[in-house]
Amino acid sequence: MKNIIRKQIFELIDTDYQKFAAALIPNINNILGVRLPELRKIAKKIAKDDWHTYLETAENEYFEEIMLQGMIIGYVKTNIEEILPYVAAFVPKIDNWSVCDSFCTGLKFTKENKRLVWEFLQPYLSSEKEYEIRFGVVMLLNFYIETEYIGKVLNLLEGVKHEGFYAKMAVAWALSICYVKIPDLTMEFLKNNMLDDFTYNKALQKIVESNRVNKETKSLIRSMKRR
Repeated sequence: MKNIIRKQIFELIDTDYQKFAAALIPNINNILGVRLPELRKIAKKIAKDDWHTYLETAENEYFEEIMLQGMIIGYVKTNIEEILPYVAAFVPKIDNWSVCDSFCTGLKFTKENKRLVWEFLQPYLSSEKEYEIRFGVVMLLNFYIETEYIGKVLNLLEGVKHEGFYAKMAVAWALSICYVKIPDLTMEFLKNNMLDDFTYNKALQKIVESNRVNKETKSLIRSMKRR
């Protein structure tokens, strides 16, 4: 099965897209150049078929093979107890922002299993590995920025201590979403926090870049930058 799927992936290679995608993800060198909508079509078919076999035997040589596995985990229709071990097995394969963020977006079963997934995420948020942290943070910004969780989310984001660029940028991104969705509580946090200067200033920058923040607020946010 894995050989059949690899053949399908190779048939979809677009060399022009390969150059574009490789430039966006400079820290890896195994991108074939298959557009994500094409991978999603394959993933949906496998998710309705013998997905267990594919996930347990799939190769990890190419970016697209790893991305495909993440997509399948998101599309599979099964119970939370069965799918979470596959999520846990997949996370160590994440080595770039694109696979991480696409994977997180696809885990929509989180919406119906908030408390269970919340507990599942906690070890990742205190991990020493850059992409484990990014996985945890991007899951928070996708599914937990709401009134019930905002206090806990802000505490967790403040507690992330990792020098990795993609971990810091994930925290900054999450904080900007917190501000857009729940501005009052997030503003209190921004006025008094223990974030490092880089992450804090990047969070302000992302708030200013948001189309959902008005001009007056953007001026205020700019004035809060640490020099």
